[in-house]
Amino acid sequence: MTSQERSPAGNGRLRDLSEAEFTACYGSDRFTMSVLANKMRFIVEHMCGNLLNSAFSQILRDWYDFAATISGPPGADYPMAAVSNSLAVFFGTMADGLRNAVEEFGPGTLKPGDVLICNDPYRTGTHVNDVLLTRPVFHDGEILAFVSLRAHQLDMGGPVPAGFSATKRNVYETGLVISPQLLYEADRPVRSTFNLILDNARYGSLLLPDLRTIYQNLKLGERLLTETVGRYGSGALLSAIRYSCDVSADSMTAAITALPDGTYLGETLIDADGVDASREYTVRVTIRKAGPNIEVDLSGSSPQARTSINASVLDTKTAVGIGLKYLLDPDSPFTSGTYRSIDIVLPPGTIASATPPDGAVFLYWEGANPVLAALLKALAEAVGVNALGGDFGSTTIHSGNGVFSDGTPWVTAAQCGGEHGPWSATRHGDADSYSVNYQGNNLDPATEALESDAPVVLLRKEYVIDSSGAGYNRGGAAVLKDSLWLTDAEHWSSPLQTKRPSGFGVYGGDDGKLGAVWLFEASGAASDDGSELLPVDDAVYARSTPVAGMLNPETKARDPERGQYFYFASRPIWRTAPGAIFRYITAGGGGWGDPFQREPERVRRDVRDGYISIAVAEHDYGVVINGDPENDPEGLQVDWPQTETRRAQCAQGFME
Repeated sequence: MTSQERSPAGNGRLRDLSEAEFTACYGSDRFTMSVLANKMRFIVEHMCGNLLNSAFSQILRDWYDFAATISGPPGADYPMAAVSNSLAVFFGTMADGLRNAVEEFGPGTLKPGDVLICNDPYRTGTHVNDVLLTRPVFHDGEILAFVSLRAHQLDMGGPVPAGFSATKRNVYETGLVISPQLLYEADRPVRSTFNLILDNARYGSLLLPDLRTIYQNLKLGERLLTETVGRYGSGALLSAIRYSCDVSADSMTAAITALPDGTYLGETLIDADGVDASREYTVRVTIRKAGPNIEVDLSGSSPQARTSINASVLDTKTAVGIGLKYLLDPDSPFTSGTYRSIDIVLPPGTIASATPPDGAVFLYWEGANPVLAALLKALAEAVGVNALGGDFGSTTIHSGNGVFSDGTPWVTAAQCGGEHGPWSATRHGDADSYSVNYQGNNLDPATEALESDAPVVLLRKEYVIDSSGAGYNRGGAAVLKDSLWLTDAEHWSSPLQTKRPSGFGVYGGDDGKLGAVWLFEASGAASDDGSELLPVDDAVYARSTPVAGMLNPETKARDPERGQYFYFASRPIWRTAPGAIFRYITAGGGGWGDPFQREPERVRRDVRDGYISIAVAEHDYGVVINGDPENDPEGLQVDWPQTETRRAQCAQGFME
């Protein structure tokens, strides 16, 4: 790729083009191109907002597990010009997934009113539940653009209801695979395709209205785009698609150029797969940067896992793009142009590039998130104060299912485990403690909605004291969640980052604490009805069944230094009687900067608010606090003389 192909400004910046040069390049002025670029972003947001408000299944209406894009025509190589402000992990996969699906089906075969679908992870990324649906937008008999929605379907068959499991061993267990085919032809439903899905998937009463709703929102996107063409012309829209991608490419290239040249290394580990605890998996990143170009090489990563924790090539591409956006270019839009100066080296058959049939892909983010984490580690020193540490790592998804007393089946999908947790602090401030992982951007399902859909009571959802990575800016706190199950149930639990801290600190910050998962079997006691909450002190774990974590084998409490690793798939399926309680504690987020530089007043407020204890304030921050945080939190005081003495001792290396 030549410099001229990189940017219409040659070796300069797009912003440096004169008005005449800009008009010569795009056939229109800057204002019109900006209006059209923003109109495309408005369209995808409108599509998503409409779907969110009208979806039926909880994974769409409560989780926001979908995304929309607008891409250009085949002749321009399908440039993705606009993405919705929703599930980020879909962004990179949708651009290439659309190209792969349309090219295989045949772009010349598509007609007005068609909707093409595909869900194969190796063709379009992510997993089979994430169905990619695309609608061509025609003008004067030619494809002008595509509007696309990737939306998670509640179930796509296979042995696990809703699909969430780290123990499936091949593509035949992951669920129904749909090659590129029409769901609607000339705006008429293709009965054979609907039958294929509904004959193989559970919860058809939710899938059918969801698919119809998605179809209507694709029509909405087409109508809004067609109206735009009617006002500005097809040539202006095509130029705006190119302009949108050029803006992203120009911004990312400038950010890469500013990074010091060099070779950078980063590595993360995954605890185990779903076969046994004997094998860890390494994601190893070598980054080579020279001038305006950057190469991300993952060829040192472990071979693909034996169960469905792998990522596909497209999932890894997305993780690389999102990671570099976070570190280098967070302000420009994410488009196909984001990757123009990025090369990715990725041999087939690794945990970050699994191949079928045995390289099963379902919990793809568990393979892709470590790619992003390894990239953040690799570039932490190079970006200096802009370094970003680790979040809570594994999404630790919990999926439960059973039947109500009347025989109606129920399922929970990523609602009762460790799906939400903390981020790392940055130079801008303390971290958020309750979000999805770095590649997410979902909603938190409402407790009331969860409890109305399934026989479960969410007893606790709170932060864990002394779990944050210490730093000048503090990492996010771990999240504790207790769920009480009121009927017989089956459960799949997938915590894949409990051996070592995933919330690594940066720029002198400390790591967050490890998480863990326990099951408290029903005992027949009155407290099994939820009238008495489980205590949060370590003594309670002696009567638990460990699910995952570094735990003391006798007390079963967390013991990161001397504990034994309890393996999450020691029971592939956890079957429980009424009254069982699962407890999830996520990992803590990493800190940023030297904790002994944190202002003592900020440390006092952390003690007051329950983020850290008085003991940790002194040990990790060198701040001595007097008072009773439980009974008189507003009466806490900093002991300034003792704090000065303590910090002076620490500075001289006398810290205990």
